[in-house]
Amino acid sequence: MIVEQIYTGCLSQGAYYIESNGEAAIIDPLREVAPYIEKAKKNNATIKYIFETHFHADFVSGHVTLAKETGASIVYGPGAKTGFESINAQDGQEFKIGDITLLVLHTPGHTMESTTYLLKDQKGKDYAIFSGDTLFLGDVGRPDLAQKAADLTQEDLAGILYESLRSKIMPLPDDVLVYPAHGAGSACGKNLSKETVGTLGEQKKTNYALRADMSKNEFIKEVTDGLLPPPQYFPLNVKMNKEGYEDIDTVIESGTRPLSPDAFEAAANETGAIILDVRDQESFVKSHIPQSIFIGIDGSFAPWVGAMIGDVKQAILLVTPEGREEETVTRLARVGFDNTLGYLEGGIEKWIASGKEIDTVNRIDADEFKQRKEGKQLETFDVRKPGEYLSEHVIEAHTTPLDFFNDHMSEFPSNTEFYIHCAGGYRSLIAASILKSRGIHNFIDIRGGYAALKNSGVKVSDYVCPSTL
Repeated sequence: MIVEQIYTGCLSQGAYYIESNGEAAIIDPLREVAPYIEKAKKNNATIKYIFETHFHADFVSGHVTLAKETGASIVYGPGAKTGFESINAQDGQEFKIGDITLLVLHTPGHTMESTTYLLKDQKGKDYAIFSGDTLFLGDVGRPDLAQKAADLTQEDLAGILYESLRSKIMPLPDDVLVYPAHGAGSACGKNLSKETVGTLGEQKKTNYALRADMSKNEFIKEVTDGLLPPPQYFPLNVKMNKEGYEDIDTVIESGTRPLSPDAFEAAANETGAIILDVRDQESFVKSHIPQSIFIGIDGSFAPWVGAMIGDVKQAILLVTPEGREEETVTRLARVGFDNTLGYLEGGIEKWIASGKEIDTVNRIDADEFKQRKEGKQLETFDVRKPGEYLSEHVIEAHTTPLDFFNDHMSEFPSNTEFYIHCAGGYRSLIAASILKSRGIHNFIDIRGGYAALKNSGVKVSDYVCPSTL
């Protein structure tokens, strides 16, 4: 028996490869499916099933393409309705993969079709659960993503999740391994652990949502408390996962067309495409195409694209580091952004050489900000998450979280200079590019963010442990 977790850090997402006696199954595959096919081929195994734990909102799964290329059957839990051929499994149904078995445990609550798959080994012993977004390490799935489709409130779904956990998962043996769909960084829960595999016994001891003495009302209150609105692109990804999508090879072919500066500029003007610059921070600060949006490929790229651009149908033109064009298009497609029209051939250097206009970002170090602030009140905006701000922040700084940055545009001064920062510099540069794209240029970004500001001796609020907020 082989069980392998294939974890993708930028999405905080775990897919799984399971194999026994020449047969294989994939759970929650990424959109680019070649690695799974190659792994099975190398092991002389046939991919028999593709199991989906639910209709994912934060990424586009590879189930449709993988089924097309391998002939494997797509399996969803009870109640799932798809626009393609799939097996709508029943609670308690068993699926054989070689000498092992996957048992369907219907665990609604995160979404109504959410399903946990219990792996039984060759001897029939309960070995592991693939819990999707029902149970994470340290948390459970947020219960507000399916309420529109199911006509249920988040409190209703939280109550259903409570029953699912206590009737289907908590009775399992403590030594059962827990393989979740996500780890820390995912927007599908609130307090996910950085660990990506654990045991059920550990979770019963440490996961707040699995307390043995927890009442249903307590669970509902704790699970729903502090939920931030989901990113705008989530329902669009759900739609693609339900109805199907274009093959990623087609998306990559379209998105990796090289465009000269003239052709690039014409495409932007004719299509209304967003120019997305994915280079490193310092390169963007020094020179970029006016009104382009910065979201660096080496940060939490795909989730921030989803959060900031929102509409997966939005046309996009790319400015990338040389040689990373296909990687960028692939990572966009993972979250459903398929309408990439091409990239700037020769990069910003060729753009500059052609005599076209560029822009820069005004940026200073934290030490200089401290000097400027002595005895003065400087308008400062903190774009970190609300919890980060409440935990500790620069005195007199406003909170304008990047996740909801578009909702704060009216708060920025129009005529006087102001300052922005995040934790380390990545998010505030995204914010800077958005401000510039809206015609707001009277700001200064603080290099190194809050960490640098605190180290410089700028006055900050008393620290409050995030767990007490």
